[in-house]
Order: sequence, then structure tokens, then C-alpha cells
Amino acid sequence: MSPESIIRRPIVLTEKANRLREKTNQYAFEVARAATKTSIKEAVQKLFNVKVESVNTMVYRGKDRRMGRGYAKMQNWKKAVVTLKEGDSIDFFAETES
Repeated sequence: MSPESIIRRPIVLTEKANRLREKTNQYAFEVARAATKTSIKEAVQKLFNVKVESVNTMVYRGKDRRMGRGYAKMQNWKKAVVTLKEGDSIDFFAETES
């Protein structure tokens, strides 16, 4: 799997993710469900040029949603909380030069 297919999206718009980022230098990502901790670590290091100390993962159960008269289940998804080495950081909102 390529690093782009392992890391789906960063989770930045929650209070808990902001608190983790500011106080403990941890970043949250939605990742592929088949991804392992070592593959997540390598993908983050390659994509963002940082040093990863540890990776914690958790699988979230998809919620039940109403679809007309019936119910549908949203997909399960995996979240990874990545702890970076002291001094490293990831800026998701930096403008890229073309």
C-alpha cells in the first residue's frame, strides 16, 4: 500500500484532536482499516518528513443512519493517534508553493 492510500485524512476539527496536538504533540488521522501500526508510522514519516515515536490505533464502529423508512449502517473506520518526536510538527494549513 502506498502512503497516500494508508493515510485517508487528518482529523483536525475536533476539540480533542486540537488539545492533543497542542499539549502532547500528537496528531490524529483516519487511516485504512487494513493498515498496521508500522505501516502507519512509515507513511507519516514519508509524507510529512517527521520522526514518529509511537502509534495508537482504534477501530470505530459505524453508526446506524436513517435512509427513508429503513436504516443503513455507516462503514467502520480506523483512527490512528501518532506521537511525534519532540520538536517535530505537522502544519496542515500551510500554503504550498507551486
